[in-house]
Amino acid sequence: MLNTIIKSVFGSANDRYIKAARKIVAKINALEPQMQAMSDEELKAQTVRLRGLIDEGASLDDILPEAFATVREASVRVFGMRHFDVQLIGGLVLHRGEIAEMRTGEGKTLTATLAVYLNALEGKGVHVVTVNDYLARRDAAEMGRLYNWLGLSVGVIVPGMAEEDKREAYNADITYGTNNEFGFDYLRDNMKHERSQMVQRPFNFAIVDEVDSILIDEARTPLIISGPTDDKSDLYIALDEVAKAVPREWLDIDEKVKRVQLTEEGIEEVEKILIAKGLLATNNLYDVENTQVVHHLDQALIANFARRRDTDYIVKDGKVIIIDEFTGRMMDGRRWSNGLHQAVEAKEGVRIEPENQTLASITFQNYFRMYPKLAGMTGTAATEAAEFWDIYKMGVVEIPTNLPVARIDEDDQFYKNTADKFAAIAKVIKEKQQLGQPVLVGTVSIEKSELLSEYLTREGVKHSVLNARFHEQEAHIVAQAGRLGAVTIATNMAGRGTDIQLGGNAEFRIADELKDMPEGPERDAAIARIRAEVAEEKQKVIAAGGLFVLGTERHESRRIDNQLRGRSGRQGDPGLSRFYLCLEDDLLRIFGPDTLFAKMMNANLADGEAIASKWLSKAIETAQKKVEARNYDIRKQVVQYDDVMNDQRKVVYEQRAEIMDAEAVDDVVTDMRHDTINALVGAACPPGSYPEQWDIEGLKARVADIFGIEPPFDEWLAEDQVEPELIEERLRTLTDAQMAEKIASSDPAIWRMVEKDVLLRQLDHHWKEHLATLDALRQVIWLRGIAQKQPINEYKQEAFSLFETMLDTLREDVTRILYRAELRIAPPPPQALPELPAFLTGHIDPLTGLDDSADGDGSERRPELFGALAGSPRAAAGPGGAESANPYAGLAISRNAPCPCGSGSKYKHCHGAIGAQQTA
Repeated sequence: MLNTIIKSVFGSANDRYIKAARKIVAKINALEPQMQAMSDEELKAQTVRLRGLIDEGASLDDILPEAFATVREASVRVFGMRHFDVQLIGGLVLHRGEIAEMRTGEGKTLTATLAVYLNALEGKGVHVVTVNDYLARRDAAEMGRLYNWLGLSVGVIVPGMAEEDKREAYNADITYGTNNEFGFDYLRDNMKHERSQMVQRPFNFAIVDEVDSILIDEARTPLIISGPTDDKSDLYIALDEVAKAVPREWLDIDEKVKRVQLTEEGIEEVEKILIAKGLLATNNLYDVENTQVVHHLDQALIANFARRRDTDYIVKDGKVIIIDEFTGRMMDGRRWSNGLHQAVEAKEGVRIEPENQTLASITFQNYFRMYPKLAGMTGTAATEAAEFWDIYKMGVVEIPTNLPVARIDEDDQFYKNTADKFAAIAKVIKEKQQLGQPVLVGTVSIEKSELLSEYLTREGVKHSVLNARFHEQEAHIVAQAGRLGAVTIATNMAGRGTDIQLGGNAEFRIADELKDMPEGPERDAAIARIRAEVAEEKQKVIAAGGLFVLGTERHESRRIDNQLRGRSGRQGDPGLSRFYLCLEDDLLRIFGPDTLFAKMMNANLADGEAIASKWLSKAIETAQKKVEARNYDIRKQVVQYDDVMNDQRKVVYEQRAEIMDAEAVDDVVTDMRHDTINALVGAACPPGSYPEQWDIEGLKARVADIFGIEPPFDEWLAEDQVEPELIEERLRTLTDAQMAEKIASSDPAIWRMVEKDVLLRQLDHHWKEHLATLDALRQVIWLRGIAQKQPINEYKQEAFSLFETMLDTLREDVTRILYRAELRIAPPPPQALPELPAFLTGHIDPLTGLDDSADGDGSERRPELFGALAGSPRAAAGPGGAESANPYAGLAISRNAPCPCGSGSKYKHCHGAIGAQQTA
């Protein structure tokens, strides 16, 4: 009650924030006449002037009003678009490293130009992160016109670019790209061996478009770079056959978390099947020897009973492609880990790609937290404000709309089953289409979108389908979804990046309809006609009630529902939204309270009958909150586990950077050698023990193995008052001397390169093995919970211990390799001769110039005569006259044929010439 009174008097915290921001907006507006009076050259010169102020010590906040006023005026001159005051507030929020929640159609892309320009003036680089490559390219091209006009450079990164091009893009003032590509480039950079090969520069400022989709929805799975392991295709196929033979009564299926487990009866029966197929090493399924089989059997069961085709994935061009459950997009290139993707490939009968081993990984949370300043924008963030603050320390500010929202949000309609619901939806869509009102239909899966498409086809309703199958045409389909009588079915509308304009999008129509028409008066007239048609059609659509948004069921997250609703009613346009639900919807079936089902069934709904009630809406919202809380727990757990690895990752990556930057790493190698000696002596001669308890034989063997030497331990032990520290010191002196001798006998510059290379390669190798170990640890650490222990705390302890072990092993291996290494100067490799081009072959008579290579008269060689004679024709002739001089005299050989002696000359110039001389 008290909070309500305070809010009514002083306004909410968000209201007070907006009120304070309007004072800065007033300063920006006051500069507008001054900017309008500038010529283009003077306005462009503002960039140099503002950068000069920064160099003189001015902060970004000091120059903010002038920078924002400059961008606003430049936008008017380049795009013909002037930033609204609410967009200036949004730019201020972004500059302060917070999240701007702006309704769909309020111009987030243009809003971002304010904060991007201001922060790019420092020259440290600004990253603009988008949800897909199409938006990255589009925004870089469109907004790049403004930045380039103001003298700033713009780059865009997409998969498959050359390293040099990427480096150039990252060195630009502003860089566009997807969250995946930024993250993968970071991981790839930290796998390179030369600083010059790295493409990214130090992080500065990032603005994340559709921030809830990227930092919330996609943050449930980390980015992983991996390499292939051994092929196990036969095992996947065999276990898939077993999984397909398992009846459901042997299984315990949890649809919430997509987990499938065998019941006790199932374990016994499946064990018999596996033994009969010869897949088990022992007769007990859960013996250690059968761990791999059990793991892949679990994945095969999940693939067959918890992953659905056209919902969780699609099969395209012989490949299994994951579908993002939040955006409905294909995630080409992304694969499920731990053998699940291979299990799905075996299920679908497509080519099975080898399993991969993790080489580097990072979560989106830990990647984006590396930016000193991070901001975001979206249409729906308020419901996740607590998570944004907990994980990223980013506040959410709701930006008021430029014009009041005129959309009507109606109560949900509830039906008994899917058939009744879809029949009612098809009927209402047909009615709206006849009125000329455009309809946007939101579904949660490809399967549902295609089912609804069948219903509409039966009703004779012309419509477009937008889902992962038709991903390439999405911008064109979305752009025209507001045309008179248009019906568009969308799997999900999050992050589509294209506004739905009532009456259609003139720019897209011009691009599509006039793409082949050359510039000229005819084209100008056609453009004017299209714009007039769009304006006229918009008035008809407004008269029909604006865009009608129809949801076929509630999504797990309220944000996704709000994103769908937000497509209607942009910039003060009229609109309508309504959701249709039924008992068979996944959300209610899996997460809804049991009493909901009982009460609805007792209501005895007639076929085709619908009800709506606030109680029902409350129950649905409760179910959504349950799912959101569960998903937050999953993401939080991902972060907690990755935080443990992140500390280790920072140590390893910082060490790599130091090694790459260093001219020589001899001091690091020396420290490693000394640490290895200390560890060896410490293990053989524990502190506080007596000399007779020391494992000197073990120490001798370890020193011989690593250093290849046999120190006089017996002599050292024969001395009085021998201590472990003395042994360590003598071993260090001995090994240092040997290493100095080795370096002196080789080229010191080459040796420094060898040290650096060995150190980097061994660091990468051991880090890769460590990641694989941590992956395995995470899979089993939850079992510690059975012993009433916190799995995350156990994981921290085990991971720390494993990391220390990794460092010890790394020091030992680097020392061993360098001591055993022998430098040999290898001869340079033979110079590769250039490949000859495909010459045209011929056989030209030098006298006539004719090509008689096709002369077949007696030209066929006789194998029995090849090699019969050697040397010149004159030597072969001898003194025995014509017969002996030309052994082929009696044969019918063409004069132009190759001589049978194998000399390579024509017969008339070889043995044939001898016969002719004798005759003469």
